Amino acid sequence: MTFPSDLDISRATPLRPMEDVAAQLGIGEHLLEPYGRNVAKISLDAIDELSDRPRARYVVVSAITPTPLGEGKTTTTVGLGQALNHIGKRSTVAVRQPSMGPTFGIKGGAAGGGYSQVVPMEALNLHLTGDMHAVTAAHNLLAAMLDNHLHKGNELGVDPQRITWRRVLDVNDRDLRNIVSGLGGKQDGSPRQTGFDITAASEVMAVLALSTSLADLRQRLGRIVVGYTPDGEPITAEQLKAAGAMAVILRDALKPNLMQTTENTPVLVHAGPFGNIAHGNSSIVADLVASRCTDYLITEAGFGADMGAERFFNIKCRASGLKPDAAVLVATVRALKAHSGRYKVVAGKPLPPEMLEENPDDVLAGADNLRKQIDNIRLHGVSPVVAINAFPGDFASEHEAIRQVAEAEGAHVAVSTHFTEGGKGGAALAEAVVAACEEPAGFQVLYPDEADLRTKIETIATKVYGADGVSYAPAASRAIDSYEANGYGDLPVCIAKTHLSLSSDPSLLGAPTGWTLPVREVRASVGAGFVYPICGDMRTMPGLGSHPQAESIDLDADGNITGLM
Repeated sequence: MTFPSDLDISRATPLRPMEDVAAQLGIGEHLLEPYGRNVAKISLDAIDELSDRPRARYVVVSAITPTPLGEGKTTTTVGLGQALNHIGKRSTVAVRQPSMGPTFGIKGGAAGGGYSQVVPMEALNLHLTGDMHAVTAAHNLLAAMLDNHLHKGNELGVDPQRITWRRVLDVNDRDLRNIVSGLGGKQDGSPRQTGFDITAASEVMAVLALSTSLADLRQRLGRIVVGYTPDGEPITAEQLKAAGAMAVILRDALKPNLMQTTENTPVLVHAGPFGNIAHGNSSIVADLVASRCTDYLITEAGFGADMGAERFFNIKCRASGLKPDAAVLVATVRALKAHSGRYKVVAGKPLPPEMLEENPDDVLAGADNLRKQIDNIRLHGVSPVVAINAFPGDFASEHEAIRQVAEAEGAHVAVSTHFTEGGKGGAALAEAVVAACEEPAGFQVLYPDEADLRTKIETIATKVYGADGVSYAPAASRAIDSYEANGYGDLPVCIAKTHLSLSSDPSLLGAPTGWTLPVREVRASVGAGFVYPICGDMRTMPGLGSHPQAESIDLDADGNITGLM
């Protein structure tokens, strides 16, 4: 029997009216703003209206270092939310909104999968309520006002060679990575080299995700730095008088979006910051609402625990004041086999046939990565739960190998079949999460605000990544000194590196030691509220493959969408 596609499962799901979904959260209709039949925005008034309710247990879902195929964090997040309801616990799920770049590129969708997905998947993957487009418009308005300022005399003295603000678009397009703008006649602008990033990489998106209120959003937008004078003085969106109009564009986008899962569990979908150069987590306002609505709030952090979870703890929780009770580490047999160094996994290509054979020794050979990621959770005083995301071709002996490693490290562990069975298949994982949340909580950030930027970088590099130390390119050192002189030294750091290794080298698997983290460049997202050192070549505008998913996405004769995955 052929397993149905995600799109087929989504369309076969009986959806509850949004008023009923909101009622599960104790949110009245007066706080809902319908967007069609199956999506609604939640008014920010809900934050104050619900503030006297008890807080939910707060659980973040992360992973071991993933393969290029991903290990199913979103599916596990959704499945765990459903599973908690199966064991009698009320739960809410909070996830990021997918970018349309990957949807039309290689993924074809990012709503979870199987019987653990956010529905309707077409709405989630295509526009939703327009938040992505609002971020694009606000970002590009600032770029337009900056270029107009140059054209109209440059009263602020912006150095055209030190402009850091590019434009954005929510489509993969490598030809826009580096461009020259302002060509034509004198009235067509001032020619300069610039480029485009994907909308998820915009600092405005990070601002949206980290803002706690409309007033906070307005202030953060004003602090965005777009470039510098020849003397190194920062030029902000506030100085360009653009921040107010940007806030107007984003006013409705700041309201979280309410959807449901295949089992009608409430889901708040909001914001989608890039997982490499930003913190890669859904919004604070969504968590502030959802944390007062049910017994458990399950949210997801991008990439492995060395990246998404570290930023969740040290950036998002620092800004929100919320304290996590447990962290789930998604582990798969294929990822641990990949970390053995015996196989090569390539996105878009089938797994090597020998990798699909029963071999628990290969799993154990790659287990150092799991051990280190468990340790990374514990560094922050949070109880770890290893979720073995079961695939149909796995063997019980391989699951048992993962279980033995996790239990030896003192972590809770459970096999979960939520993809094929929905919440019922994740019941054991839900029980493990409940047990972890009952343990004494001791959450702590990894470094204090007052530590200098180099100390913050080196703390993450040595304690989380396992590096021996950090080396700084001269330009990186100068940037750090400049940022501290401008008063940005108290910001947390968001290290941009490969997600395919604990190190900065994607070819180093497992838990590499004996290496140094090379910081080649350092940039500041002052509005969002973090400094990001860059370690490696970070692509902020993806390209399309030889046969992007866009080739398969279409409408049938009845006007139904086809080709989403």
